[in-house]
Amino acid sequence: MRIYGLVQDSIVDGPGFRFVCFVQGCPHHCPGCHNPDSHDPTGGREMDVEEVAAQMLSNPLTDGLTLSGGEPMEQAAACLRLAERAHGAGLNVWCYTGYTLEHLLQEGTTDQRALLEQVDVLVDGPFLLAERTLSLPWRGSRNQRLLDVPASLAAGQPVELAGQN
Repeated sequence: MRIYGLVQDSIVDGPGFRFVCFVQGCPHHCPGCHNPDSHDPTGGREMDVEEVAAQMLSNPLTDGLTLSGGEPMEQAAACLRLAERAHGAGLNVWCYTGYTLEHLLQEGTTDQRALLEQVDVLVDGPFLLAERTLSLPWRGSRNQRLLDVPASLAAGQPVELAGQN
């Protein structure tokens, strides 16, 4: 997988101590993006999923995996394998995407839909500079939603994470 960066013990990319995998490559190019260097799909460095998983699992204090970017859905197959490893170790999985859940369900690839099956919370929608906020937890702009993915998949429609609005 192509990686922009890896962070241990993040407390800003979801609850608890998180291992954050920032993937390289993003088609959205949101103005004001906090990781514009992650947009170029040829940037970053190649890493084997197992190497990333080993780093993730090396810290016994880690509560969960956060997939961010760049755009994780552009590397859905690799992110799926990493998410499966996280769940296998009892970690929760969060994913940030510039796509909406509706788009991924209606127009997403088989790998993207499979990745959704391994995500506990999806922060969806593009970052909109005009909607930027520091007041909502774990989001950069007001249009972004915190979605309970298992509940959303069961309901066939977006279900927002309780108590986070």
